[in-house]
Amino acid sequence: MMKKMSIPTSKTSLVLFLCQIISALDVPLDSKLLEELSQPPTITQQSPKDYIVDPRENIVIQCEAKGKPPPSFSWTRNGTHFDIDKDAQVTMKPNSGTLVINIMNGGKAEAYEGVYQCTARNERGAAISNNIVIRPSRSPLWTKEKLEPNHVREGDSLVLHCRPPVGLPPPIIFWMDNAFQRLPQSERVSQGLNGDLYFSNVQPEDTREDYICYARFNHTQTIQQKQPISVKVFSTKPVTERQPVLLTPTGSTSTKVELRGNVLLLECIAAGLPTPVIRWIKEGGELPANRTFFENFKKTLKIIDVSEADSGNYKCIARNTLGSVHHVISVTVKAAPYWITAPRNLVLSPGEDGTLICRANGNPKPSISWLANGVPIAIAPEDPSRKVDGDTIIFSHVQERSSAVYQCNASNEYGYLLANAFVNVLAEPPRILTPANKLYQVIADSPALLDCAYFGSPKPEIEWFKGVKGSILRGNEYVFHDNGTLEIPVAQKNSAGTYTCVARNELGKIQNEVQLEIKDPTMIIKQPEYKVIQRYGQVSFECIIKHDSTLLPTVTWLKDNDELPDDERFLVGKDNLTIMNVTDKDDGTYTCIVNTTLDSVSASAVLTVVAAPPTPAIIYARPNPPFDLELTGQLERSIELSWIPGDENNSPITNFVIEYEDALHEPGVWHYQTEVPGTQTTVQLKLSPYVNYSFRVIAVNKIGRSQPSEPSEQYLTKSASPDENPANVQGIGSEPDNLVITWEPLKGFQSNGPGLQYKVSWRQKDVDDEWTSVIVANVSKYIVSGTPTFVPYEIKVQALNDLGYAPEPSEVIGHSGEDLPMVAPGNVQVHVINSTLAKVHWDPVPLKTVRGHLQGYKVYYWKVQSLSRRSRRHVEKKILTFRGNKTFGMLPGLEPYSSYMLNVRVVNGKGEGPASPDKVFKTPEGVPGSPSFLKITNPTLDSLTLEWGSPTHPNGILTSYTLKFQPINNTHELGPLVEIRIPANESSLILKNLNYSTRYKFYFNAQTSVGSGSQITEEAVTIMDEVQPLYPRIRNVTTAAAETYANISWEYEGPDHANFYVEYGVAGSKEDWKKEIVNGSRSFFVLKGLTPGTAYKVRVGAEGLSGFRSSEDVFETGPAMASRQVDIATQGWFIGLMCAVALLILILLIVCFIRRNKGGKYPVKEKEDAHADPEIQPMKEDDGTFGEYSDAEDHKPLKKGSRTPSDRTVKKEDSDDSLVDYGEGVNGQFNEDGSFIGQYSGKKEKEPAEGNESSEAPSPVNAMNSFV
Repeated sequence: MMKKMSIPTSKTSLVLFLCQIISALDVPLDSKLLEELSQPPTITQQSPKDYIVDPRENIVIQCEAKGKPPPSFSWTRNGTHFDIDKDAQVTMKPNSGTLVINIMNGGKAEAYEGVYQCTARNERGAAISNNIVIRPSRSPLWTKEKLEPNHVREGDSLVLHCRPPVGLPPPIIFWMDNAFQRLPQSERVSQGLNGDLYFSNVQPEDTREDYICYARFNHTQTIQQKQPISVKVFSTKPVTERQPVLLTPTGSTSTKVELRGNVLLLECIAAGLPTPVIRWIKEGGELPANRTFFENFKKTLKIIDVSEADSGNYKCIARNTLGSVHHVISVTVKAAPYWITAPRNLVLSPGEDGTLICRANGNPKPSISWLANGVPIAIAPEDPSRKVDGDTIIFSHVQERSSAVYQCNASNEYGYLLANAFVNVLAEPPRILTPANKLYQVIADSPALLDCAYFGSPKPEIEWFKGVKGSILRGNEYVFHDNGTLEIPVAQKNSAGTYTCVARNELGKIQNEVQLEIKDPTMIIKQPEYKVIQRYGQVSFECIIKHDSTLLPTVTWLKDNDELPDDERFLVGKDNLTIMNVTDKDDGTYTCIVNTTLDSVSASAVLTVVAAPPTPAIIYARPNPPFDLELTGQLERSIELSWIPGDENNSPITNFVIEYEDALHEPGVWHYQTEVPGTQTTVQLKLSPYVNYSFRVIAVNKIGRSQPSEPSEQYLTKSASPDENPANVQGIGSEPDNLVITWEPLKGFQSNGPGLQYKVSWRQKDVDDEWTSVIVANVSKYIVSGTPTFVPYEIKVQALNDLGYAPEPSEVIGHSGEDLPMVAPGNVQVHVINSTLAKVHWDPVPLKTVRGHLQGYKVYYWKVQSLSRRSRRHVEKKILTFRGNKTFGMLPGLEPYSSYMLNVRVVNGKGEGPASPDKVFKTPEGVPGSPSFLKITNPTLDSLTLEWGSPTHPNGILTSYTLKFQPINNTHELGPLVEIRIPANESSLILKNLNYSTRYKFYFNAQTSVGSGSQITEEAVTIMDEVQPLYPRIRNVTTAAAETYANISWEYEGPDHANFYVEYGVAGSKEDWKKEIVNGSRSFFVLKGLTPGTAYKVRVGAEGLSGFRSSEDVFETGPAMASRQVDIATQGWFIGLMCAVALLILILLIVCFIRRNKGGKYPVKEKEDAHADPEIQPMKEDDGTFGEYSDAEDHKPLKKGSRTPSDRTVKKEDSDDSLVDYGEGVNGQFNEDGSFIGQYSGKKEKEPAEGNESSEAPSPVNAMNSFV
């Protein structure tokens, strides 16, 4: 039994109120409008809560605010009013609340320490700043102390204490020597978090007299120095090894409290010999990935951005070869208050309702308190429209006097949050901000957006009209946006004209007119065509355009998507491009681009340049190869090569190509070196170190290239350091915690010498880190592990060999590996535009949470259910991807009147982030689909019966059906059209008072509140008279469909005919009908192998009679189910089968009883003679009797002369189908002699006799056959 929950009356109204969607006014950022509207003060700038100032400079405490009228400012100090007029050292900036305390002219900063708070006030309220704590920085000197030298035995541990003076803020500690060089640190020697210098074990090289601790006070830019400390290490042999002992922290356990969002630093430093290695674990969990870092040689565990989940026990383990020691630090994460929902400004109209919500969290849970205009709300002036309920203030029926600034304070022992939020009650008549008579120009068939930016309080209603006296615009051809914009999705020529925007509220009305012009699109009516031209010929490309007469087009020609060459051979005409004296360089793609102020079109064509045919009298050929190559003037980096040209074969040599082979690195591979004009036979070649050169020369003329010359002698250059560094250096992480540095290795001859290696260097960008370097072999990749996720790195790769380094390489910027985004997009909103289209908006995620390169957003959406059928089924989710930092997208192809869900995810190079909470939206109604079927039956002289099925896709709530019909004569001319409106809950109609023997055409469709759906048509004929036609007919075709099969049954009237067939196909498809032959003269058939959830059409025909078919029927198979388990005992067919079997057994028992009494023979001859029918033939032609009834004859079929029942349905006795009874009843009884008399009828009403029915009392054999 359900329990009833009761809500107190005072709470009920609150709950109902909070369930409402409050839509406060949006004030447009229009400068003129903002200057005119009254507004309470808003603090725009203030100094930090904890403000440490330099005691040598003037103190500036910022407080800036805006409001209308401009606010005045006042200050409190330590909770009381601060009268700045009485202190000559304090001034306030004009038109501002910022204080300037003059310290440089005799004031002392210590005298102005305290807690300050600023108040900005005007006639609509007062806003207050945070409590600003002013403290001057301090950098005191070290106290003098006498430091004794430290005498330490080799291998022992040592701690050098720094103990810096207490400053404000605390100083930064570092250790240096007398030469101002930082003391080297390692796993053995390191500085602790407290500034002390720890030695796990001392070595003789630690002896020195200048261990100096420095304290740097950044605020005052001063550095204080401690007196030098002397350390002397004396040796004893042998040195005793020791197992680890913790120097800090002491004991086995300790505690640590840290605040949420801060950096957690835990430290363990151990003594021992050999030097211990530190390892960190979290008991009962894992160290947080991507936020955990190890510093100071793993002695310090650093976790950034800690949360309550990071609380727990952290264990550090120090281990060397002699043993281990551990320490457990219990960490508790507390939290200063942080916002869940900060209060937001409210702009309301008189009489409206609203809420201010202030929700914060922390550890411990913060307390919430409210102030009104800087005064605790409990003692503030009462406002009847205001009600405070914990973290919420509820406003009901506000008035202009309700305007005020409210402060929410959330505080706990670790801090506080203060937020100002005003309630501004405005009563303003409508204003339209869009300029009057603004002209919009749009290309035809493109969207048009007409602006109507507005403001008013209460929020005005916006209406659009076309023309001076036009009616209000409505319908699917327009989209009305919330900001007043009118969108015409497809603007046509008739869309041009004057449009009037009207804004009205209860305080007034205003209108504005804008003009819309529709321009013809620009088209290229004759495009440039592909051309093949001989060298030195002339070619022309055409580009003839058609454009709107009011637009000025500009035509630009491009070659290979770049500007045309600066050559006078290229002539650009009004509608063509001509190229004179074509050369091979003119080969390429030419593009004509036409631009107007509203659109742009282009077309391209390819130009192919071929050589002119040679003169037959002259034979041209490629030149012969050069010969007699000679090397002279050998130097380290250059050599001179000379040769003798071969025969040019009637085509002058245009140039020589010089190639080289490096037999040391790539023997057998020839590389391009240079080329020289055909008149030159010597060349000075530049050489690289550590290459074994051979050269060859190739001659070139207009016909082609010669064969290469014979190679020259070899020349080996000396080794040198590399001249260049690797190219294409990149840094891209493959995992969230690594950086993969890749580069293109130098080729063999670029190495300049043996032993080629690479120096790979990296450091985190914008962090004061030293370069980390490693030297690797001749490879092309190096992986840096343990990097933070997706941070920039400076990278450089330098080549070196056995002779030295290459020049200093340039730096490139790379990024460590990406990780999946952390947060989901927020504030997901859906705006349903029409029944098949919606627009989704979301807020972009902060870039720091993307943790990678932002690629875009994915919207997952799926249909939950149809609102008209209330049925749910599994539907695959659809995905739309929006590239870049886009914050909205359109969802097309939705189904009308359906419930959908969606979520949004951000995508980076690693993958998708978490999904936003599922957002539910619903599409409005649309026009319905066509009715599933229209069937016309029972024709009479003056009536027809119409039956129909509701639409498969109603797309809403059906309101009615519309039936239209008209007669058709023999020449297919249509008569007058009659229209009938039918209620939506009807499924049949009898049309009366029709003309006899007349063909009618019917048009039938369904309606929702949106409009009418598509119609289906059917034709039918009233009969000529009431006499049953002698021609055969098939009627009452019925279907019973399951998932993959359907039972088809029908009624047949006419001459005997045993060959039926069934035709079927997918409804609405243009494919040919599929045909199935019925076995025998049965009046039912099972269609198998159907597709689940599909609408089919079906009709029945008889073989041998041309055009003899039934009317069409439409049915739909059931949806596919994962599995079905049916209880057979509850199925109707099974119950019917069992009843039929029981009846057969009863009849057999009666027959056996009669046979036993009569001796096995049946005296039916007399009955046959008495009830003779001229068309009935005896079962046995030799004696005219039925013969003897025996078990062997139980299942013999009827002879040809036997007649069918009165419904003309013939059922095969030897059918292999299941037993099904298609009649409506069997009425009969037994005579006194035990014979069965009765009539098997397929109808309840008696049909007129047609001379083919038997009036005899059937034998038991016939009685049983009538059930088979």
